[in-house]
Amino acid sequence: MMGTSIWHPFTQHGLREPIPEIVRAEGAALYTKEGQRIIDGISSWWVNTHGHCHPRIAAAIAQQASQLDQMIFAGWTHGPAQELAHGLRPIMPPDLTRVFFSDSGSTAVEVALKMALGYWRSRKGEARHRIVVMEHSYHGDTIGAMSVGARGVFNQAYEPLLFNTITIPFPAPGREQATLDALEAASHDAAAFIVEPLILGAGGMLVYPPAVLAEMREICARHGVLFIADEVMTGWGRTGTLLACEQANVTPDILCLSKGLTGGSVPLAVTMAIEPVYQAHYSKDRADMFFHSSSYTANPIACAAANANLAIWAEEPVMQRIDTLARKQQAFVDSLRSVPTVENARRCGTIAAFDIKVPFGQRGYMAGLAPALLAYYRERGLLLRPLGNTVYAMPPYCIATADLAALHEGLVQSVDEAV
Repeated sequence: MMGTSIWHPFTQHGLREPIPEIVRAEGAALYTKEGQRIIDGISSWWVNTHGHCHPRIAAAIAQQASQLDQMIFAGWTHGPAQELAHGLRPIMPPDLTRVFFSDSGSTAVEVALKMALGYWRSRKGEARHRIVVMEHSYHGDTIGAMSVGARGVFNQAYEPLLFNTITIPFPAPGREQATLDALEAASHDAAAFIVEPLILGAGGMLVYPPAVLAEMREICARHGVLFIADEVMTGWGRTGTLLACEQANVTPDILCLSKGLTGGSVPLAVTMAIEPVYQAHYSKDRADMFFHSSSYTANPIACAAANANLAIWAEEPVMQRIDTLARKQQAFVDSLRSVPTVENARRCGTIAAFDIKVPFGQRGYMAGLAPALLAYYRERGLLLRPLGNTVYAMPPYCIATADLAALHEGLVQSVDEAV
């Protein structure tokens, strides 16, 4: 049967759960082979921002595909990449002067870590190599990205491959000072600190305040520790501003962007860095160059899609759509406070999340109720993917009022079903 040879990501095929086939998409909706309309409640894994098959992005992809589809980027260049780098500079923190292209969030993180270590290698007599990370963090599934993520079910099979890091606690309410003290203690000889600003995604949609982010940045600056902001998920408006770091008035030394960079249409990532990080690799000695690339670095078609995305941000009322969605998500979160089987209802920008009350041993990503929830949503035409007993909604900014209401209703009803 067609499709039976596919090995799907984050899927236990032994459970023989149905895998619907999607044949087209428009706006915040997906359509199955059988004609069922699915509301995309998680922006197809946090990537889609303006809606599926946005006409401007689709047109840019088509035009570029007929002109220049792919070329090597090592020692060569092309217009779409130059236009994108030029377009990013004015809307990103001004100190981030250098733009390095890659092709996914994980590789953007790998690039950031390698940049940081290369920076310290160039500083004679100051060789630092330790990376500080935050408890419950997730930065991707390649080896370096897994190494700086929380150790657990995601990566325990690959433990022999991972390098050691220093972990500071998550700044839970009332325990923020413990986080800051731990970062202070770790910073005297650390090379870099990598963090998801304001909200930890796969770790359970855990939210912490901008003031803590700002203080962590100050500690790193005081000790000369490179501050890496992983905005792969949080960037492009998800937290209510273009970058989450804006809310803390923070400029990172290295910034990772992907997912919404192309509006969620095709894979592309950038790692932006301050000038000293670039200059650390600038030399007449070829051995000092930055040794990283992939075959599809700065793919022209992907860059064209990203340029169309930047035009949408510049010319359409994107922030107004984000503000409207955020208000509706807050109203939903407020309504959950009276649901007895729900706890810790929270919102960060356009992201709404809550935890289903279950016994302590049934919490976390591998919580047993997750498969039942997935089936419930699938049968009711909702694309949602709970993180164990944590349920969240992160739809495209264009979602219609009726679809958002149906999404919220499905979330509430699923709690009763699960409990």
